Amino acid sequence: MEIKERVVVITGGGSGIGAAMARRFAEEGAKEIIVVDIDDDASRSTADDIDGEAFMLDVTDEEATSELFRQIEANHGRIDILCLNAGIPTDGSVDTPNKDWQRTWEVNVMAHVYATRHALPGMLERGEGYILTTASAAGLLTNIGAAPYSVTKHAAVALAEWLSVTYGSRGIKVSCLCPMFVDTPMLDAFAGQTDEMRDWVEGLAIDPDDVADAVVEGITKEKFLILPHPIVGEYFQRKALDYDRWIKGMQDLNDQMTTS
Repeated sequence: MEIKERVVVITGGGSGIGAAMARRFAEEGAKEIIVVDIDDDASRSTADDIDGEAFMLDVTDEEATSELFRQIEANHGRIDILCLNAGIPTDGSVDTPNKDWQRTWEVNVMAHVYATRHALPGMLERGEGYILTTASAAGLLTNIGAAPYSVTKHAAVALAEWLSVTYGSRGIKVSCLCPMFVDTPMLDAFAGQTDEMRDWVEGLAIDPDDVADAVVEGITKEKFLILPHPIVGEYFQRKALDYDRWIKGMQDLNDQMTTS
């Protein structure tokens, strides 16, 4: 799908990858870019930079999401490209408090369900639409020391895959963005890790603008998996070819990274 003249909605668009995508879509000539974020000031700042529109939204509030999408469709006639980019990192194991598990589930998974539920009918009626899910390499592999994040990002990938399988023949294109480490505030989640872990993360981190470039290429080519870090694809293939060997390697990496 070409981005030019399209109406684009980006959740989590106030900063990081979302803001970079907004700028890049503007360069591609999108007709309208609607920047959505729980941080109202951030969404307005991004929108002001690209002459777009800004809205404050808690993506876990389905009623508010539905109302916002109705407003966007009333004002612009349609949503062509829906970027489900809002997300939160959560560290910890299975003993992470239930409230943190639930919040991570709501933001990283259910918010995608809510937004898709209310954008999809219009897309299906027109026989055309694009859904971009920002998951993570953690959704294809795993994230050491972050069970809630890893589990919910796996679910985000699964939802994107299901949407593509179910609606692809009806004109709905789906991409799943799975970056590894990106130089955004989310990297702060690794501040409490070992020096070795922090050095590894920082060495692999790329700029949000690089991710946005990969997104534009992926949407233009209508690729399901968008991998700004090519090495993620290599790891994913190794995992599929020999799951047990991959698990053993990750166990070794876990021991290295979590031992001071």
